[in-house]
Amino acid sequence: MRRIALGSASGIVPLARDFTRQALYDWGWLPAATADRRAAAEDVLLVVSELVTNACLHAEGPEELRVGCDGKVLRLEVTDRGAGQPAPRTPHRAGRPGGHGMFIVQRLCLDWGVVRVPGAPGKTVWAELAAPE
Repeated sequence: MRRIALGSASGIVPLARDFTRQALYDWGWLPAATADRRAAAEDVLLVVSELVTNACLHAEGPEELRVGCDGKVLRLEVTDRGAGQPAPRTPHRAGRPGGHGMFIVQRLCLDWGVVRVPGAPGKTVWAELAAPE
């Protein structure tokens, strides 16, 4: 599991994407040998962008990004200070601006969820994607 503190950083979303992209290179996801592998890596980077952006917009900013891979599943975790509960907007309206972040996460990921520590502020929003074959 790799981690990066985001709390006091500037340019948080590009920083999170660059950090994740480097992990994908280190783990052999990039450079991608096929279109499917390239699409899998782009999906990971999009989900990171959405999770970090949601923390910026709705949760008082992200504290930390963790990225881990066991060879079959890649797990992303974004810890923030917010009390809210992320959820895809329902009903989802594709033509409506904004509000697509968690819908995208839900569509691209094997699973996602929220972990809270009782008595502690904030939460961790996690998402898992399948590793390319």
